[in-house]
Amino acid sequence: MTRDIRRENGIDMDMREVLEVYRSSGLGERRPIADTERMAEMVRNANLVVTCRIDGKLVGIARSISDFSYVTYLSDIAVSLEHQRSGIGRALIDATRKEAPQAKIVLLSAPAATDYYPHIGFTRHNSAWVLNP
Repeated sequence: MTRDIRRENGIDMDMREVLEVYRSSGLGERRPIADTERMAEMVRNANLVVTCRIDGKLVGIARSISDFSYVTYLSDIAVSLEHQRSGIGRALIDATRKEAPQAKIVLLSAPAATDYYPHIGFTRHNSAWVLNP
């Protein structure tokens, strides 16, 4: 089994593969996966997409917006259910950080993952705000 973690161009990605990872990971419950065009725009417009493929099959994705200098907003991190708890999520975060080593990473945690992020070095920030459309 060969694990390949690398940066990809979101515009070139197969949305069927991407949507399957979102569905399988559980993140699809909080993303508009029924709106394929909107999801495609989300992936195409992210300027930092890091993926994990095992034997060529997409099993993980980290989708970010970054200025590559000060901040990287890690919008989505999704790992297929059968590959969760195998270090892929951590590897995707590490690869994201390597693309912008001087930038801090900011993310909004899924409720089920709030205990995970402190375990890998993130600190809680209590002044985040969200303005929904």
